[in-house]
Amino acid sequence: MGRCFLLIGCFAALTGGALGAFGAHALRDILDSRQLDAWKTAVDYQLVHGIGLLGIGLLALREKRRAYGWAGGLLSLGIFLFSGSIYGLSAGWRWLWPVTPVGGFAFIFGWLVLLIALCRRAP
Repeated sequence: MGRCFLLIGCFAALTGGALGAFGAHALRDILDSRQLDAWKTAVDYQLVHGIGLLGIGLLALREKRRAYGWAGGLLSLGIFLFSGSIYGLSAGWRWLWPVTPVGGFAFIFGWLVLLIALCRRAP
């Protein structure tokens, strides 16, 4: 489980960096300012939560706890749904708008599960 979250976190950071550069260079003349701002938001959330997955992966390598699996799974789902839907919305795929808040809730619950797990952890 820990290795899996490390891989997903690395992939999220790698693709987040690439998509950020793509947006800044290739899309700046194609997207309007609102679409480009949305794209940047998707990149920011992908990068932040990718780094969070790296942390969860490291925790999961140290100790086996189901909560880390839930937290990492929810953050992974959030990246896919939240950032993925915003990338699609930036491209004009308006039918994706209901997916974005589901991804946002996945982020929130992922961090909440991690917080509870860390508070319940033995010192």
